[in-house]
Amino acid sequence: MLSAFLLLTLAFFFSQEKKPMYWQDIQNFKKLDQENAPAKDAILLVGSSSFTKWTDVANYFPDKTIINRGFGGSRLTDLNYYANDLLSPYQPKQIIVYCGENDFADNHKLKAKEVVTRYKTFYKKIRDKFPNIEVDYISIKYSPSRESLWPQMKEANKKIAAFMKKEPNAEFIDITKAMEDANGNVRKELFVEDMLHMTPEGYQIWTKVMNPYMK
Repeated sequence: MLSAFLLLTLAFFFSQEKKPMYWQDIQNFKKLDQENAPAKDAILLVGSSSFTKWTDVANYFPDKTIINRGFGGSRLTDLNYYANDLLSPYQPKQIIVYCGENDFADNHKLKAKEVVTRYKTFYKKIRDKFPNIEVDYISIKYSPSRESLWPQMKEANKKIAAFMKKEPNAEFIDITKAMEDANGNVRKELFVEDMLHMTPEGYQIWTKVMNPYMK
């Protein structure tokens, strides 16, 4: 027979195994919210690592109240899975989403249409909870390390932009042009070594583009 200690160890192991991806990130958000009640009428950022790594985002928007809930290298599927945890604790005046890039990286054969559907699903979840607030989507950036995926990303951007244009209190924030040089090439110096995540200068460009949309 197995010892009680071994049984407990196995039970712990399997309980850990069953936790979905990014479960711990969501628990960390809950702990933060318990320690400090989230501000009302803030701007809520939701999405993947371009937000996750923007840890000093409040310094870029000193006159705004920002709640950053970017986590890991999340995909739109993850935003949909954790939608209740990402939305219910807050009473924002605006939500800005950056996500979709990792959906393509996770599956190189993924069609733009599927990513758009995933976004629309998350957008509906937002609207079910917050019918009237401003909701904005930042275009998928063209990371040099993912150049092979740019065609799908460009198509997804185009389709999401068209969708957002028809929605009330919604904007598509296109950061792609601002990240190009005079010849229309993506500026690689805006990225750190991995050619995926951005330098402070990259975030400064995002700030300039985003500012007119910030409530």
